[in-house]
Amino acid sequence: MPSAPVPTRVLAATGPVALASGSEVLTLDLPAGHPAGHGSLRIALDLDGDGRIVAADPLGGLLHRGAEKLFEVRDYRQILALANRHDWLGGFAGELTIARVTEEALGLEPPERAVSLRTILAELDRIHSHLVFLGAAPGGPSTLTSREAVLQLVEDIAGSRMHPMLVRLGGLREDAPAGWEASARHTCGVVSSELPSLTTAFADLTPRHADLGVLSRADAAGFGASGPLARASGLARDVRADDPYAGYAQVWGPDWPGRVLQRATGDVAARYAVLLDEIGVSVELVTACLDRLTPGPVNVRLPKVVRVPEGQWYAVTESPLGRAGALLVSRGGPQPWRLALRTPSFGNVAALSALLPGTMVTDLATVVASVPFVMGDLDK
Repeated sequence: MPSAPVPTRVLAATGPVALASGSEVLTLDLPAGHPAGHGSLRIALDLDGDGRIVAADPLGGLLHRGAEKLFEVRDYRQILALANRHDWLGGFAGELTIARVTEEALGLEPPERAVSLRTILAELDRIHSHLVFLGAAPGGPSTLTSREAVLQLVEDIAGSRMHPMLVRLGGLREDAPAGWEASARHTCGVVSSELPSLTTAFADLTPRHADLGVLSRADAAGFGASGPLARASGLARDVRADDPYAGYAQVWGPDWPGRVLQRATGDVAARYAVLLDEIGVSVELVTACLDRLTPGPVNVRLPKVVRVPEGQWYAVTESPLGRAGALLVSRGGPQPWRLALRTPSFGNVAALSALLPGTMVTDLATVVASVPFVMGDLDK
């Protein structure tokens, strides 16, 4: 008969913590390849005598990067250079979220070519981020070839692999170089050719992943989970479909590749299946936008000092990790009075307290690695 539950604190990449007499301390490191390795994720766990998790308390907010306070002392152009740093797997998505709320406040309409290129780059962001999480799966296949192809394509247009700093209010910093569209089609082919082998590899892992780390649809909604995590639990919400921005309205629907994909089981296998499916859709979206790409300008002329009218605005985008929101409050100056972020990692990490109980502590790394989050995005 199992012994009574013993309060045990499990810390990832942190030192031991003094506990009451008779308690045990177990120190674990998350897999080195997991994005959480870039920050300090702590999870307080209660384990029964068999090593099964009976309660979990994820402890976020241990490293406040101060992004929102930095926004308040930067003008709107400078903010865009900071907006890609909290989620370093999806830097372009961070820039696009800030640009969307600011452009709505200013009433700016980017040129058609800039809109299409923004959509392409947002989907390349999604492909890269999903490939990182697939490649970080314990025992999973390598995704290096596809990731390198995508990063090289981004570098060719932005000059940087992680922090593109390409979005400008009213468009993009510069146009794509000559030959970039052909390179983009080639990159889509590279990713598409690797998808079948990735799908087969994860199908082989399904017996290990099925019924592991289950997150119900109700819990996904209750904890504010979003993105692939929520869609794997049957919560079919996607900002690209519900509130189209950039060029998604032109490539989303029954006659276009854009569609919301979901699973119902909410386990590790379902989460990886959604990531794989969404990469395929993203490739199709990139191709559709390339087909619609027409010559023209990629930005609009702005005054030297950009001032947002007094008021407040809220806008959302579908980042690779989930629903990203920005609340802009302006008092009419060249800097925001308040610019608060709703980052998807916060809700996704909070959901760990619902999906970890019932899991053996030996499966902790496998379950946590299947949950899309980035520590910078959590601690922003």
